[in-house]
Amino acid sequence: MSGQHSAPSHSLLHITDTHFVENRALLHDGVDSDAQLAQLFERVERSGHRPDAIVFTGDLADQGHPEAYARLRALVEPAAERLGAKVIWCIGNHDARPAFREVLLDLEPTQDTIDAVHDIDGLRIVVLDTTIPGDHSGEVTEAQREWLRGVLAEPAPHGTILALHHPPIPSTLGILQYVELADQDKLEEVITGTDVRGVIAGHLHYTTISTFGGVPLSVAAATCYSQDLFAEDGSMRGVNGGRSFNTINVYNDRVVHNAIPLEESPTLYEMSAERLRRYTEMTPEERLAAASAHQD
Repeated sequence: MSGQHSAPSHSLLHITDTHFVENRALLHDGVDSDAQLAQLFERVERSGHRPDAIVFTGDLADQGHPEAYARLRALVEPAAERLGAKVIWCIGNHDARPAFREVLLDLEPTQDTIDAVHDIDGLRIVVLDTTIPGDHSGEVTEAQREWLRGVLAEPAPHGTILALHHPPIPSTLGILQYVELADQDKLEEVITGTDVRGVIAGHLHYTTISTFGGVPLSVAAATCYSQDLFAEDGSMRGVNGGRSFNTINVYNDRVVHNAIPLEESPTLYEMSAERLRRYTEMTPEERLAAASAHQD
């Protein structure tokens, strides 16, 4: 028995909301943001997974401090080099454009928007800056939408993934409507019918999936802390757990998103690829006999 799908053409690691704090203080007096991200990369390296690119979708520093960005870059770039992956930075509402531009991108420390196009062996990743300086809600300006129209006017060989911080979908937590992306329908009109194959975002601190403009949209949970989706109505409750990141595998005919918990759990059983292959080749009678022998 052989698989029905070929190997993916591209693999991405999607990380968001690292919230590095100045001088490595504990985030909300309880979370070591640096340690959580270091644990993530240790797990990825140990797994043997080798992504083509690592995409960060914003809120990288909790208060936009240059020293926090410097520590983040010092941790991420060596890990990315070991993995053989390109690093792609996207800004979020907790970030500060001048420091973000200067420390992470080696650009002038201005308030100019940080929109960019990256080519990963024919897969186009478009980074869209949805931040409003001094505000936690998001927007995509008319000028940005026109820029995006121009980028998408010509399809990329393997299509486009759009990366932004504020996800253009409703939130399960109603309170987050106050910090959502404005004019979502206008952005949707821009990408509908183009070669955009998926939209990825952060901001919410929990994993969720939806559709937008006729394509899948996935939000990765944060690496620092997550939101309790069963918090009392009208409130938010950040919890020291539930951390995860996403992997994205791009195939010729589809894109597959996986949420990977950061915390590792106890092993219940293990099965090698060879053992599973032998099992699939058994007759039903042989499988029953094997199961009975295992129970004995």
